[in-house]
Amino acid sequence: MISVKDLHKSFHNAAGDVEVLKGISTEIKDGEKVVIIGPSGSGKSTFLRCMNLLEEPTSGSIEFDGQPIAGPDAKNVSIDRIRAQMGMVFQQFNLFPHMTVEENITMAPVMIRKQNKSDAIARAHELLKMVGLEEKAGAYPRQLSGGQQQRVAIVRALAMDPKMMLFDEPTSALDPEMVGEVLRVMEALADKGMTMAVVTHEMNFARHVANRILFVDDGQILEENTPDAFFDNPQNPRAQDFLSKIINT
Repeated sequence: MISVKDLHKSFHNAAGDVEVLKGISTEIKDGEKVVIIGPSGSGKSTFLRCMNLLEEPTSGSIEFDGQPIAGPDAKNVSIDRIRAQMGMVFQQFNLFPHMTVEENITMAPVMIRKQNKSDAIARAHELLKMVGLEEKAGAYPRQLSGGQQQRVAIVRALAMDPKMMLFDEPTSALDPEMVGEVLRVMEALADKGMTMAVVTHEMNFARHVANRILFVDDGQILEENTPDAFFDNPQNPRAQDFLSKIINT
């Protein structure tokens, strides 16, 4: 589904260039669930944002669904088309506060995919029912809990019928009691075969849902393994240290 080769990303600030990604290479196959973990500031979110070109890589290449989308072979790339096929859910819900839930969900399919409005509304209600929020179609974001807003954000991404979903710490802004309802929706998507790349600190989710774990630190993939092998017997010393702190807390 997506192939990343020797990905580098630098940001410029007053002190000069800061290299955040330092040569990441990996592949995510169709239907695979890959969870990306590591300490804060390690480059996980930047890596995810480079996948759908919210951040432009400094160098390296990305191929999505057989098409080069970044790098020397990427030509005439429609960023809007690529993003429509890669749904993304952020830490913050980013719902339009002046629009109802239904309007938030149907806007992109109607405006970008040129979908018939009545079809878009029917699909929105179908997806809302899937996440247990069909009765909230006419509500405004301010009338919803954080967990409900994040579920609507997931539905908004799914309404574009993406080939892949990217999740950037989708539960980090939620109160603890709301985390479970969002993770259950993500687990249901995984069970249905959705290709997923997930940045998260939810270790139980990573262990039980992922096909593969990527441990990222200092802009590099330091370890890549199955969940059982990674959590039970991590090989990289930095991963061992990270897990000992996470599990002990």
